[in-house]
Amino acid sequence: MGITYRRVLLKLSGEALMGELSYGIDPSIVQSIAQEVAEVAAAGVQVAIVVGGGNIFRGVKGAAAGMDRATADYIGMIATVMNAMTLQDSLEQIGVPTRVQTAIAMQEVAEPYIRRRAIRHLEKGRVVIFGAGSGNPFFTTDTTAALRAAEIDANVIFKATKVDGIYDSDPHQNPDAKRFKSLTYSHVLAHDLRVMDSTAIALCKDNDIPIVVFDLSVSGNIRRAVMGESIGTIVGGFCEVS
Repeated sequence: MGITYRRVLLKLSGEALMGELSYGIDPSIVQSIAQEVAEVAAAGVQVAIVVGGGNIFRGVKGAAAGMDRATADYIGMIATVMNAMTLQDSLEQIGVPTRVQTAIAMQEVAEPYIRRRAIRHLEKGRVVIFGAGSGNPFFTTDTTAALRAAEIDANVIFKATKVDGIYDSDPHQNPDAKRFKSLTYSHVLAHDLRVMDSTAIALCKDNDIPIVVFDLSVSGNIRRAVMGESIGTIVGGFCEVS
């Protein structure tokens, strides 16, 4: 099977980097992700990544604990840069040229986010990791993923999670929950399915960017998704239960 998508944006949650840990980064998980990204990059796919920071600090939880929300969100943005640099190191250790670009200036450790430079890196076969969210408080890294995907003209967003798609109810609580094979943006918004936040879904809808939700813990799933295999749930088509 050939490559279905030539330029992709992979959205990784900070929690995905924890593995079974309760906090922080599991090096074996990061190395596994790096190996899969390396495989698809070697096949000629241009890969951009947006990574969250929830394994280190979540702005919403900080605000709930009494912090100023904007301050808490900025701390969360810094946490995403820590994750981005960790992933960059794992990729470069296996020979994948990688650039971290941040929405908040951190010139000693990363490039500033510049759209044209990011696209040029992708064209040269480098993996680009976007850190520090959008640089603005009150916006999630899901919204950042949608924004960056639109800016770099990505063909698709891969939302890597701990579940194998989108269900009509919580599969952990309802054994009869049905998994969707595909969904429309409107259905996701109308039923508040929380695949990504509503701002991110609306951005993808406006820019016609499909979202593929799949289980990151299954080895080889990133490659399968890029090759267009039917895994998880695709948002952007029509409503179909698998």
